[in-house]
Amino acid sequence: MILTVTLNTALDITYHVPSLRPHASHRVSEVTERPGGKGVNVARVLAALGHEVTVTGFAGGTTGRVLRDRLTEVPGVLDALVPVSGATRRTIAVVDGRGGTTQLNEPGPVIGHAEWSAFQEVYDDLLASASAVALCGSLPPGVPVGAYAGLARTARAAGVPVLLDTSGAALRRGVAGRPDVLKPNAEELAELTGSHEPLRATQDARRRGAGTVVASLGAQGVLAVTPEGRWRAAPPAHLHGNPTGAGDSLVAGLLAGLVEHLPWPDRLTRAVALSAATVLSPVAGEFDRTAYEELLGRVAVTAEANAA
Repeated sequence: MILTVTLNTALDITYHVPSLRPHASHRVSEVTERPGGKGVNVARVLAALGHEVTVTGFAGGTTGRVLRDRLTEVPGVLDALVPVSGATRRTIAVVDGRGGTTQLNEPGPVIGHAEWSAFQEVYDDLLASASAVALCGSLPPGVPVGAYAGLARTARAAGVPVLLDTSGAALRRGVAGRPDVLKPNAEELAELTGSHEPLRATQDARRRGAGTVVASLGAQGVLAVTPEGRWRAAPPAHLHGNPTGAGDSLVAGLLAGLVEHLPWPDRLTRAVALSAATVLSPVAGEFDRTAYEELLGRVAVTAEANAA
C-alpha cells in the first residue's frame, strides 16, 4: 500500500469559460468538482495505474463531507482522513478557451492541538502497512511549520521511504527530515537554495538533507540528481492544455517506480509521460491514458556525467 498525506485537502472546482477578463461577468460553460489537494491527486493517478493507495490528512465541515463522499467513487483509494471541526477548503481553477488557468486557493481550516495529535496516531498506524509515503502540499493553519520534517523522520524510522512535495517554509523545514526523494519545481527549488541554476540548486538541496532531488522544470522536463547518478528527462514536445495536477502526476510516477523497484531512467520515463498526459486532461488527478501510453516510447532520458 502507498500512503499519501494531504494535510490541507481541498474540494477542487474547475470552471471553464470562453475567455477570462478582469472586472467582468463570465458565463461558465462547464463545471467539474473533484476531491483534491496534492496528495489526493497523487492517489487518484496511482489508483488508475493499479496501485493500492490510502489517503490521510484532514477533512471537515460540509466541504469535507462532499470530498469524502467523492473519494468513495474512486476505485482503489482508501479513505483514512482524520475529521476536524473546521471546514475543508475549496480550490477554484478557471480555465479559459486558450488553455490558460487561473487558480484561487483558500487557506484551509485551523487545526487544533488535539486534532494534530490524533492525526499523528493515525499516521503511525498506517505506516505499519505502507510501502512508501508521499508528504504533499501546503500546511493548514495550526499545523507546526516543521510538521513534514517530523513525519519524514517517523516514516524513515519505520523503514518506509518518503517523498516530499511542498513549498515555502514547509519545504525549508521539511528537507531537514531527510526525505528519500524531494520533488520541487524550479521556483520552489530557487526559493529553497537561493540559486536559479537548476543543477547547482539541486545539488544544494541534496546537501540540505534530501537523498534524491527530482526538479520539475516545466516544458524542459525534469532534472534528477540521485546517489546513483543524474539524468534529464523531457517530453517530445510542449503540450498545451491544463497544467493543474501535472506535478502531482509526476509524483505518482516516481512513487510507482519506487515501489516497483524500477531503475531511475524507467521511473523518469513513466513520471514525465504521466505529467505530460495530465496536461491533456481537463481536471487534476486524471490523465489521458492514450497519450500516456504513446508518450512512454517518446520521452527522452539522458544520463549526465559526474554524478553528485
